[in-house]
Amino acid sequence: PAQCCSARAAGGGRLSAVGNSRAHGTIMAAAETGLEGVGASAGPRPDAATQRAELLPLLGVALRPGESWFLIDSRWFKQWKKYVGFDSWDLYNVGEPNLYPGPIDNSGLFADSEAQTLKEHLIDELDYVLVPTEAWNKLVNWYGCIEGQQPIVRKVVEYGMFVKHCKVEVYLLELKLCQNSDPANLVSSYFSKADTVAAIEKETRKLFNIPADKEIRLWSRYMSNTYEQLSKLDSTIQDAGLYQGQVMLVEVKNEDGTWPRQSSLAKSSTATRSLTTSSKSPASSCSSIVASSTMTNGDSNNSYGLTCSSLGKGGSSFSCNSFNNRESPPQTQPGLCGLSNLGNTCFMNSALQCLSNTPPLTDYFLEDKYEAEINQDNPLGMRGEIAEAYAELIKQMWSGRHSHVAPRMFKTQVGRFAPQFSGYQQQDSQELLAFLLDGLHEDLNRVKKKPYLELKDANGRPDVVVAKEAWENHQLRNDSIIVDIFHGLFKSTLVCPKCSKVSVTFDPFCYLTLPLPLKKDRPMDVFLVFADPQRRPTQYRVVVPMMGAVSDLCDALSKLSSIPVENMMVTDVYNHRFHKIFQMDEGLSHIMPKDNIFVSHDVQPH
Repeated sequence: PAQCCSARAAGGGRLSAVGNSRAHGTIMAAAETGLEGVGASAGPRPDAATQRAELLPLLGVALRPGESWFLIDSRWFKQWKKYVGFDSWDLYNVGEPNLYPGPIDNSGLFADSEAQTLKEHLIDELDYVLVPTEAWNKLVNWYGCIEGQQPIVRKVVEYGMFVKHCKVEVYLLELKLCQNSDPANLVSSYFSKADTVAAIEKETRKLFNIPADKEIRLWSRYMSNTYEQLSKLDSTIQDAGLYQGQVMLVEVKNEDGTWPRQSSLAKSSTATRSLTTSSKSPASSCSSIVASSTMTNGDSNNSYGLTCSSLGKGGSSFSCNSFNNRESPPQTQPGLCGLSNLGNTCFMNSALQCLSNTPPLTDYFLEDKYEAEINQDNPLGMRGEIAEAYAELIKQMWSGRHSHVAPRMFKTQVGRFAPQFSGYQQQDSQELLAFLLDGLHEDLNRVKKKPYLELKDANGRPDVVVAKEAWENHQLRNDSIIVDIFHGLFKSTLVCPKCSKVSVTFDPFCYLTLPLPLKKDRPMDVFLVFADPQRRPTQYRVVVPMMGAVSDLCDALSKLSSIPVENMMVTDVYNHRFHKIFQMDEGLSHIMPKDNIFVSHDVQPH
């Protein structure tokens, strides 16, 4: 079979994005992965039974991080399964010429057949199937590919810290690259989350024709005016916390050995932060903040230096430089600090602001009381890393030096232990708050070894005695600042319908999920048309019960206009015509807010 660039390999190589003008879902270059495809023609093909025997075990292999898998249009794959009788119940037409699938054709997956960009919202098994590299090579060897089509190859990415799971990254991550000299000229490029920062650097040099002997620095922009340097080239894009659509800026070193950013920072207010990623973990915390402010000729120059510390066992340290091009006041009110939206992270920011403004909890972290209570050995905890990350974020928010901070490192830590929060999709704020409270509790649990306890029933004892016993038992296994502030007891009473025995228990809770209160009333605007033709119609706003009837509307209008209810007729006027006449017992739920309701005053009572 024809091979891409005369290269062939069973395992596949590094996955990198090709080109800079394709939308997300861009095809990977087969030339860089050393895999067959790109209009390959068919070679000798074994019989149907051999094809089934060779592909059946390959299609059942488990996903492994870093492996390359291929997308095949489900229509072609289903046709192939019929042709070889892959399913035991479909062996009647094996080998029939009219069932021959022909060369592999993925044109149904493309939104643009020329650029070969994937359609959005494709569904696994419905629109496409995933096959490993060896299975792909066999199919290409037997059937070939449509001329000019690039194979759709994707990498397997691993998610999660404790509960790990793998999935094929069908849609790639879009990063917008630009040069420091021309930051407005953004060029989109696409990468796998398993790619390294070095891959971004390589693509950046290629896009902007930067020679290999020129020293460059990469900066990620996570706010409109703030950048962080990516100095750990072997860190993956996922570990670096980069997200969809993030702007990446490349800075080329000047001939005199200086950096362009340094010269610009010398003229303006700056904030500098050092960040170095270790290979063990993508998370970090900053343990100290040093601020200085100088006033020269009326110009205020502020600089902040953040020194980062490791997070204990399994933690990591970051060393980065970040800077802020906008002047900010040297001091702000402690706690009056915003949280930057990193991309659909308002759910997290709202929960963090609620906890930040819980005085007993915030004082506990600001006074470093948590350090003596971190429980790194708790199997239900997170080695104290969530508590450390939260503590450092609270210290930044309450330092009085920042009007806003970007909680990127905290989010990265949360994503390591709770993969459902690792991306940049919208999430439920209450779920994040529940995870955070539970994580802080287990990380700060003062109980090192939890005893076994047997629950006792009330047996007629007073509630005060039963509740005190339940609380003491709860604290024997759960004792932390979270328990002190947030935990309480539910009283649960069960009555047996047969013997009428009453069972009373007190169950611990941390938070209550309550429905939002429903409005009982609604305002309505109505026009009252008087029987006297000399009086102009008057608009009234009345307040009626949400689930009330038309009679309630008339009662409310009668109090304002002094017209008896029995002399009113309620109508709906649409397009200058009477659309409907309402009966007194009809529900107000049939009347929409935009309806034009006219109430006629009739001298003759109804």
